[in-house]
This record gives sequence, C-alpha cells and structure tokens, in this order.
Amino acid sequence: MRKYSPLMNPGRSRFAPRPLPTLAAATAVIACVVLGEWQLGRAAEKRVLAEDFARGGPALEWRQLPAGALRYRRVSASGHYDPEHQFLLDNMSHAGIAGVEVLTPLLLDDGRAVLVNRGWQSFGATRADLPAAAIDGAPRRITGRIDELPRPGIRLAAPPATGWPRLVQFPQIGELSAALGRTLDPRVILLDPTESDGYLRDWTIRGTTPDHHLGYAVQWFSFAALAGAIWFALSLRKPGGKQ
Repeated sequence: MRKYSPLMNPGRSRFAPRPLPTLAAATAVIACVVLGEWQLGRAAEKRVLAEDFARGGPALEWRQLPAGALRYRRVSASGHYDPEHQFLLDNMSHAGIAGVEVLTPLLLDDGRAVLVNRGWQSFGATRADLPAAAIDGAPRRITGRIDELPRPGIRLAAPPATGWPRLVQFPQIGELSAALGRTLDPRVILLDPTESDGYLRDWTIRGTTPDHHLGYAVQWFSFAALAGAIWFALSLRKPGGKQ
C-alpha cells in the first residue's frame, strides 16, 4: 500500500519560485543589506567623532597640523583677524531662533589664512537687521577645533552678496577665497567657548547622529526582510495554478 504524505496532498500550496521574481528579490535584498551595513559603518564613524569631540585633549599648533587631520581636532593658531572682511553664515538657527554664524578671516603669522567661526548670533527685528560682528585686528593666539563649512542637501542658486560683513548661504571655500582675494584653508576653526571675542558657541557634531544612522540601518534591514517575505509568498503556488 502506498503511504500517504502531506506533500502529496493535492489541495496544498507548493513552493515554486520563478526565475525573474527571484532575481528581482535577490537584488532588492542585497541592495538593502548593503545600505544597512553602510549605515552601521556611518554610525560607528559618528561614534568615534563624538568620542574625539568629548575627549578634547591638547591643542596642536596649526603649523604642525597634517593635511589629513581628523575633524574636530583641537588646534591653536597665531595671527590677527581681518575686521573689515567678515562673513555671516545664514540659515543657522539656535533653539528655533533664526540667526547667523560669524566667520572671521584669521591672517596667520606664516602668511596663510583660515576662517574662524566665532559663534552664533540672532538677527535683529528683521532679517535686514544684521547682528554686529565688530572685532579688532590686534595680534592674538586662539584655540579651537577644526571643522568644515556646512553643506546643504540641495544647493540652490543665491543672489550675489555684496557689502561687509557679507551675508552668505552655504558657500564653498573657493567662493569665499575669491571674495577676499586671498586663498583660505579649506578647514575652518570653531572658536573655543572659553576664548574671548566670540558669541554663542554651543558646538556639537553637525549632521546625522549615530542613533539616526542606526535607525536608518534598521529600516534598510527591515526592507530586506520584507522583500524576502514578499518573494516567498509569491513563490507559493496554489493547486491548478499556472506553471
């Protein structure tokens, strides 16, 4: 007598994946897993940055700073500010209040120049009421952290800025160098909160936090699992269905 097997049940769905859906599902799963792993890597990088930022440590002399120095490395530099040519970095808010960050060129003793971010100030009664950014050009030594100019997700064309101090929106170092008529270092210095001649300097790591990257990673891995589940469901064939 032939033994009965559930697999021989004519009313039971059978697993029969088709080539094209399988290829599409595999591509989607692999892509989502790769993106999830990339987000995990970004989270790890941001954690290292956060640890370096919190650690602080001694300031390295600007002349000794290597080209590949880590972002937020503490540095010290000697020179004098250029009080006549300052930039006000627009679209910088604090606690929901619109304002600017004051970027002042520091002309170094060795002839080079670097922008110093002296902190945040709010607008006056209107956006046309720019905050004061007065500073003298006396020789000084400052301490801060190296950083980069903020970059927007989408760069829109802005009308040409004129006058000094000059209001700018997400500029590039090349644009600011051209406006000054001198070459600026691609990095900027975030002036330490303990230094004088600055404004509000509640410095934090810019951009996406490690927790946000972890959240994005979970989303991508969830998409991978969903793609696999959809492929599995579509691969189940009912009896009498098309082959």
